Amino acid sequence: MEEGSRSVLGIVGSPRRNGNTEILVDAVLGAAEENGATIHKVILSKMDIGSCRACDTCRRTGKCVQKDDMEELVTKMKNSDVLILGTPVYWWGPTAQFKAFLDRWYGVYDQGIFKEKETVLVIPLEDTKESTYKPILDMFKAIMEYLNMTHIGTVLAPGVYERGAVRDHPRFINSAREIGSKLACVKK
Repeated sequence: MEEGSRSVLGIVGSPRRNGNTEILVDAVLGAAEENGATIHKVILSKMDIGSCRACDTCRRTGKCVQKDDMEELVTKMKNSDVLILGTPVYWWGPTAQFKAFLDRWYGVYDQGIFKEKETVLVIPLEDTKESTYKPILDMFKAIMEYLNMTHIGTVLAPGVYERGAVRDHPRFINSAREIGSKLACVKK
């Protein structure tokens, strides 16, 4: 079987630039690129993505009524083999930016763009208790199962809060790089 380069899209859902989420997403992406993948990264807080209006126009017409950056992001997602979904834990769930992005999947999920798409979760958090990160993990696993996505790894980094604190925990960076290094090639 021939091996080919894959496209990996990192999606950073933290409003804190150059923070723990972005550092870990960058570690996954960097290792993937070093091993031959084509990488792209988006910062949700820099994009204009409105919250879902529950108008169901997308269901009737196949298009969202909102004219924002989500259409461009959906195209990037369609063209990617792997999605790196990064968000810190905010109140047992994703950030507001990430949740708005996720809710907008409603308008495109039946277009088949998620089916068999591979995903990696990147989740840093201040707390270290499983009860704090379990709800977000359960939510993502349920979504991925519903959409027939393949979850191939999670970089969970408990006990980091201050910007860049994850750098003081080499095991988290190494875990991110290990997952990233496995993303580059797919057998065709």
